[in-house]
Amino acid sequence: MKNRLTVEISEGLGNQLFMYSHAYALSKKLNYELLIDNTSGYSKNKNKLRKHQIFMLDKFNINNSYATSDLKFDTTIKYLFKKVFIFFDNFRSKKQFIIEKIKKNNNKKEAETFINIDKTKISSSIYLQGNFENYKYFESLRNNLVEILTVKNEHVDLNNPIIDKLKKTNSVSIHIRKNRYSDQKKLSINNQFNERSKIFTNQIIEYVNKSILYFKNNLSDPTFFIWSNDFTNFDEILNKLKITNYELVNTNDAIRDFDLFKYSKNFIVGPSSFHWWGAWLNKNPNKICLRPANINPSNNNNFWPDNWIKI
Repeated sequence: MKNRLTVEISEGLGNQLFMYSHAYALSKKLNYELLIDNTSGYSKNKNKLRKHQIFMLDKFNINNSYATSDLKFDTTIKYLFKKVFIFFDNFRSKKQFIIEKIKKNNNKKEAETFINIDKTKISSSIYLQGNFENYKYFESLRNNLVEILTVKNEHVDLNNPIIDKLKKTNSVSIHIRKNRYSDQKKLSINNQFNERSKIFTNQIIEYVNKSILYFKNNLSDPTFFIWSNDFTNFDEILNKLKITNYELVNTNDAIRDFDLFKYSKNFIVGPSSFHWWGAWLNKNPNKICLRPANINPSNNNNFWPDNWIKI
């Protein structure tokens, strides 16, 4: 039987792409068959609180097989057994679980940098869990991932008129993330979390305004296209943006919205893994990618690529 690596997928689309890409690169390095656990992560209560946290990798041209039931932990009983297995895994000479470690540093959670695995110290069947939001883990396989992580044609609208607009203008993609701390069902009525979300969105607006000025000074006749996870009361945000030549992009479908990123020529990358992947996978060799200098939405210090311009 071939050695196998099972990756637990969870959370929203951007996180799913990080989890998959790290697992893909690791499986290649180890020469293990990659299997996708598409249910265990979504059986946890914490991953049922946000409406966008559903498995979406099946919409992409990924041809890896799904893990069989005996390799998953998608019931309460299996989850409890998993905790026991992980405890005893600490004493095994050949590890069966690889779990990203999170540590606290000055009251901030940080992901420990993943170290190369010693193949002599792992089992023939391993289970991988963590966000692994570090592009350096899979950067060497970018050409492969750019082809694999394309949306299947049946899930997109190839006749959307905005595609031509993105292609024929000096298009700049903007993503405004709202409700970062208050989009959970239980937190949306909490004033404290709503206020944190407003502060975060205002930081994005400040960064976007600086970036708009950058493109106006460095790009001929830029046209701005604005994506967002929530267009409710969006006029409040538009009134704060120093922008005139723009268009809103809203298909009411996360996958279709994501697919449209590939047609943009440049990016004001928002602090969201969703937009990060749209920019990173974009094939335009001359694209300019700006990113916020002082906002990192990830626990990983290597979240932002080195060649993206800090603003």
